[in-house]
Amino acid sequence: MIERTLPCLGLHGFYKMAYVEWGADAGRTVLCVHGLTRNGRDFDILAAGLQSEARVVCPDMPGRGASDWLAHPEDYSYPTYLGACAALIARLSVAEVDWVGTSMGGIIGMFLASLPGSPIRRLVLNDIGAVVAAEGLERLKTYVGFDPTFSDLAALEAELRRIAAPFGPLSDEQWRALARTSARRRPDGGLGWAYDPHIGDALRVGEARDVDLWAQWDAIKVPTLVIRGAESDILRHDDAVAMTQRGPRARLVELPGIGHAPALMAADQIALVRDFFRA
Repeated sequence: MIERTLPCLGLHGFYKMAYVEWGADAGRTVLCVHGLTRNGRDFDILAAGLQSEARVVCPDMPGRGASDWLAHPEDYSYPTYLGACAALIARLSVAEVDWVGTSMGGIIGMFLASLPGSPIRRLVLNDIGAVVAAEGLERLKTYVGFDPTFSDLAALEAELRRIAAPFGPLSDEQWRALARTSARRRPDGGLGWAYDPHIGDALRVGEARDVDLWAQWDAIKVPTLVIRGAESDILRHDDAVAMTQRGPRARLVELPGIGHAPALMAADQIALVRDFFRA
């Protein structure tokens, strides 16, 4: 794993976007993009499982992980994220990429894949789709954007296990690894979440409503795999089934006992992604 940075141009100037790169140039590049409050290190286990046959690149979207926080909170928006990902693909000097997107990262992938001349070859959407359910957005509002202080990593891990319980069954080692990459050292010496609390500003405005992305979905032409946690409150079962019948007519796999969003750490989940990209 190699840590790198990229200068990106936002609406109010340049900022630094961090990313990690796994594997060698095997003729194929996989781009893994995380969810709203997460960062690229969520994909460490998936990347390790794919790196023998592809270069795997996992960015921290602005305001998360090791990337710069934006001075203007209103810049935490999809135009900013799309521009950052386009700049990253240009930096990688590749004509096409395979995309794994969890939640927000999947929405970014959908937007990019729906555009003319898109560099996305194959698209994996992890528990996100053409309709983002209001119920799940209301749940996210209960914790996204708050900035608690934790006395130590164990306290942060305990809270992470609570709010991220829908990720599915993880080992103690996996929870500890997620806790380490989810933490930042605060000026007061305590630990906080590794994201700018302002990333949640837009989410908390008004009552949550379903987000309709069918126009983008119907414009996608590339082979698409949808992985859904069977207990997800973000991607409803009926909406996921409808995604198999229009647009790219995705392949759908539902994972029992998991909500939003599958962690993509289990061997069977990694195999789903690997086999889809091999096809």
